Amino acid sequence: MLEKQYFNLMQFFEGYVRNYRRMNLSHLHNRSMFTKREIDYFANLGEMLGFDVFIEDSKFDKLKGRSRPMDLSWWKWDARIDDENFLYLALHLERENVWNKDVDTIEKLFSLTEEGYVPHNVIGIQYIESPERIDFLNDLVIQKNAVQKSNALMIYRYYDNELHLERVCAYYFTPTGLNEVRTAICTQDESGYWFMCFDEEYAPFQEKRGGH
Repeated sequence: MLEKQYFNLMQFFEGYVRNYRRMNLSHLHNRSMFTKREIDYFANLGEMLGFDVFIEDSKFDKLKGRSRPMDLSWWKWDARIDDENFLYLALHLERENVWNKDVDTIEKLFSLTEEGYVPHNVIGIQYIESPERIDFLNDLVIQKNAVQKSNALMIYRYYDNELHLERVCAYYFTPTGLNEVRTAICTQDESGYWFMCFDEEYAPFQEKRGGH
């Protein structure tokens, strides 16, 4: 069996944040378009890295006894090693708008499946109702990943009513547990297009800390 190939998924999050404006999402776009553009972003990234990429791929779920769709998958192919089969599932990504499907998103990413379909890396992008939900979801990730042993990046997005912007919280897990946390914001620029930046780079946060 091939040794698992892990990515530095927090680096993927940095790219997601810094390139978000390039997705050209404005106040005119609906939620479905946000989902499509974000999945397309990671699909293009996978292709540039040399993987075979599939949108709405499928993976067998042993507990449910049926195949379930994967929003996005990256597969590793190398004819020098095997010219008939993919070597492994490099990445499984799920992107969910509906906050009450947060547990279902995690169950998809960490489902009990056939050996060849166990992903080496997973990314979950999930809107949640409030930040109080994060600890519960992260405990569930740690519990399930103790069995699956993937690299995992969980990105939680929620609306901050006080600041009137979206908070974006990324938690990077290795098979041994939580490794790193980064936070960003998502808001509209003056022309109505959405962009992201890290908390420490967002000028209004710096002004507030400086007492201005």
